[in-house]
Amino acid sequence: MPAAPVLGIVLGYTAYRGSKKLTDSDKNDQIDTLARTVWAEARGEGSQGMHAICNVVMNRVKANSWWGKTPKEVCLKKSQFSCWNKSDPNYSKLIAVTESDKNFKTAKQLATAAVNGSLFDITNGATNYLALKSLKTVPSWVNDMKVVANIGNHTFYA
Repeated sequence: MPAAPVLGIVLGYTAYRGSKKLTDSDKNDQIDTLARTVWAEARGEGSQGMHAICNVVMNRVKANSWWGKTPKEVCLKKSQFSCWNKSDPNYSKLIAVTESDKNFKTAKQLATAAVNGSLFDITNGATNYLALKSLKTVPSWVNDMKVVANIGNHTFYA
């Protein structure tokens, strides 16, 4: 895996398991969904950008709120990650991608580290992000949030 800057602190994400012990199959499913989300949302941002998207998902898991309690629930939450909308051009790509794609292989490594609780948070606790340059208008939710990081083409908010 390409080196990513070691900033922030290691966050323990085992809380999403609660009292239920995940089977290897469950864990692999969580990792796969997270990796596909990260790849679809940030494959053009390199390993650092994908790392940051992993952090956002896991920060949402850690928040234990309406976003969901597992990485998969957070990733598939309606209207949160557009890549999972069946009408999105990335949807068919994220379903079909395999580890023969070097960026997906990196995304899978990052997702594995995130689900195992060993991925440093380089976003300073961000739970949201935007690619501001690609937007015609900025959503109103930004007004209630603080910018906590700028990584690649993404601005991160908490």
